[in-house]
Amino acid sequence: MTRENEIADVRSRMELDQIYCRDLPTVPTPEKGPILVTGGTGYIGGRLAPELLDRGYKVRVMVRSHSPEHAERWPGAEIVVADALDVASLTAALRGIHTAYYLIHSLLLGPEEFEASDLANAKNFRRAAEKNGVARIIYLGGLGDVRTLLSPHLRSRMHVAEALGSGRIPTTVLRAAIIIGSGSASYEILQHLVRKLFIVPVPYWGRTRCQPISIRDVIKYLVGVLEKPETAGASFDIGGADILTYEEMMRVIAEVLGKKRLFVRFFVSNIKFYSYLTGLLTPVPALITRSLMEGLQNDVVCLDRRIAQLVPFRTLTFRESVIRALLREEQDAVDTRWSDAYPLAHELSTKLHELKPPPRYTAHAAMLTARNADELFHSVCRIGGTEGWFHENWMWRLRGTLDNLFMGVGTTRGRRSLSTLRVNDVIDFWRVEAMVQDRLLLLRAEMKLPGRAWLKFSIDPKNGQNRLSLTAYYDTRTFFGRLYWYVFLPFHGYIFGRLIRNIAERK
Repeated sequence: MTRENEIADVRSRMELDQIYCRDLPTVPTPEKGPILVTGGTGYIGGRLAPELLDRGYKVRVMVRSHSPEHAERWPGAEIVVADALDVASLTAALRGIHTAYYLIHSLLLGPEEFEASDLANAKNFRRAAEKNGVARIIYLGGLGDVRTLLSPHLRSRMHVAEALGSGRIPTTVLRAAIIIGSGSASYEILQHLVRKLFIVPVPYWGRTRCQPISIRDVIKYLVGVLEKPETAGASFDIGGADILTYEEMMRVIAEVLGKKRLFVRFFVSNIKFYSYLTGLLTPVPALITRSLMEGLQNDVVCLDRRIAQLVPFRTLTFRESVIRALLREEQDAVDTRWSDAYPLAHELSTKLHELKPPPRYTAHAAMLTARNADELFHSVCRIGGTEGWFHENWMWRLRGTLDNLFMGVGTTRGRRSLSTLRVNDVIDFWRVEAMVQDRLLLLRAEMKLPGRAWLKFSIDPKNGQNRLSLTAYYDTRTFFGRLYWYVFLPFHGYIFGRLIRNIAERK
């Protein structure tokens, strides 16, 4: 089968299976009682909740802060605000729950902190679940041979599984290697390296073996074990149809993309060096890539395949998973993304309306236009990402590159969707803090700054036309913060004025 025919075949099958679990052979059991999904705003939880709702379950989604977009994302679900470090809020979130999915991790804290935080969160969760008489816990952990020296990331996942399973509640543990799907960190790292490097250096750990799994198959296993009571209290390895080295995975991606790449065995193997370089070349920052890359030194292959008999279905090949991910991006239909949860606790950041007194430093630009409000808002919502900022993109990219160099989020982070936005989406080094359709878009800065910053786009009717305005807000309490503002102040009038003119003229 040619590459074009292969992609067309996968595309035709994708049109029939927007919901992952429609062909799952297990039988839904919503009569058991309510299901709690933690990490609802994360990559896995955000995709699991709709599948459970589709199968008739009463779902409670746990988030760290309230947002009006949650009800739109999961219609019919109950939303509860809780934090794994707050036992009281956990206890309230778990009240009346039959089965709880534990999809919390602290990887984004970095290798020095996430192990202790992960363990503390798991212990809190187990205690709160026991207090509420929860019947089951289901945990998605990391795949790795416990007989070998594991990376801090994989070791932490093992310890979390032990902490959750050490109490009275039967805990089902699913252990997965890297997850491939649109929006997953591992997929975006591999894909962008292949796209950007004509010569791909391969260190020795690029030849370790891995059994990647599609995000689709991960969700099916998570739902399947819920519907198979005999999986309670047991641990299972889950993986896709292929066992490949990381070099082989990149070769497959290059073939699917139609790119000719030269793979060269490289003598440098320092993880810090590769993670820093990868953070500059891909949307995924070095803080995450380092923790993930440390696990590349271990073979991560399924040693136990009992799950295939209990929850039987055909798992996707790596090639199929990559094609599906690429087509999702092509269709601009990426449901969740790794950046939804990065930086850690971003949803708890101070909001613009919470600042008392309001920011002292502001810059403003505005213009009148005859264009309709919905057209203007559509243009506003397309800023950033691959389309850039409509003018002087080199300035925005230079600022993003500087942020990347200092281990910030940078502009390479891009955005989840090219054409649509929702609250908490990222746009390069900004995050959507608030939206009012055809009226307002408020962005909060997540780049490294000696202060806090926001950009507010507003559309207001005036004299039969619409007034498009952009206001920058900056809050700081330090001398260097004030110096930063005044150094860049002369550029604001030029950049912001040109930006709103280009937004108003864009079709």
